[in-house]
Amino acid sequence: MPLYEHVYLARQDLSAQQVEELTTQYKGVIESLGGSVAKVEYWGVKSLTYRINKNRKAHFTLLNLDAPAAAVAEVERQQRINEDVLRTLTVKVDELEAGPSAMMRKSDRDRDERGDRGDRRPGDRDRDRGDRGDRGPRRDRDGRPPREDRVEAAAADDASED
Repeated sequence: MPLYEHVYLARQDLSAQQVEELTTQYKGVIESLGGSVAKVEYWGVKSLTYRINKNRKAHFTLLNLDAPAAAVAEVERQQRINEDVLRTLTVKVDELEAGPSAMMRKSDRDRDERGDRGDRRPGDRDRDRGDRGDRGPRRDRDGRPPREDRVEAAAADDASED
């Protein structure tokens, strides 16, 4: 049977348990149509690059499938009908990954490198940016000082004329 990697995105306002129930439901459909699910990975809630149906985040889930094309088509059909599923992507692959997927390896590596964000102190971000003093006075696109500075300068000129 052909091998597939199937990822679906569920709405952000669902609980992790509800997403797990959806996964169980789709797994049952695959198995009832003669396929098998080799691996299920829940990637968690992640930010989307752009809004999808007014959602800024989504639950990401990966299914590694060993199933006939009809079973995959049926799961995709049910996901299109379900309002809780925002997007799906199914890719036919030559072989399935045995270990954790790239998304899971990436999060493990990031967590090790940054130390679970505990390495940084609150003021570190501000110190890295530098201050405005080394860039000179503020200017707008036309090279003029900002509007509030022009208004103050005009008011000072009017005061000096009196």
